Amino acid sequence: MSRLTRFELTRVLSARSLQLSLGAPPLVKKVKELSMLEVAEKEYKEKVLPLSVLRKYPNGVVKRVELFN
Repeated sequence: MSRLTRFELTRVLSARSLQLSLGAPPLVKKVKELSMLEVAEKEYKEKVLPLSVLRKYPNGVVKRVELFN
């Protein structure tokens, strides 16, 4: 697994927070007292986020990076 940059991590967490705020079910338990961002961070730490990142390189190559396999 490739390590995410701080920008990629921020984008992933904000995208997941938006999904949660629009009604997506959380993938972790005990989330009643947590904010959407805290739930997204907990999902990331527990390695259950079903998201991937597309990295675009200067030479035109696009690489898909799965968060967790």
